[in-house]
Amino acid sequence: MRDRDLAQAERLITECKNRIARQREVIAHGFREGHETEVAVSLLRAFETSLHAFEKHCHLIRARQKRAERR
Repeated sequence: MRDRDLAQAERLITECKNRIARQREVIAHGFREGHETEVAVSLLRAFETSLHAFEKHCHLIRARQKRAERR
């Protein structure tokens, strides 16, 4: 179960990093074209917040695994 949880957390981190990269491209393109980017930047910040949450969750899973291995 824990390996599956860790794999899922790592998958979410990868997906989130991909979305962040894509969103940065969207922002850059919009900026070059003279479009408003406020909403796109806000979405980027939301993705970044999600990434930090996923990374924290992954860290907690790994810490739980290490504690269980010591027992």
